[in-house]
Amino acid sequence: MTFNRLLYRAALVSKVGSRSVFTSSKPDTANPNWVRVGLAFGTSAFLWGLLFKQHSTDVHEYKVRNGLE
Repeated sequence: MTFNRLLYRAALVSKVGSRSVFTSSKPDTANPNWVRVGLAFGTSAFLWGLLFKQHSTDVHEYKVRNGLE
């Protein structure tokens, strides 16, 4: 038996013999989970805010160190 046939058999057995726990039901795209959507966008906005604040702090420190301000 060749190596490819062994791999094919192993892949076939693993696909047939297992079921993913995470896909027990299809997501409802007509009615999204607004709490999760809000949390995702809120987290993203918070991280962008931190990024801009850190950037402005770094630019200010750069100008002070190099005597530009």
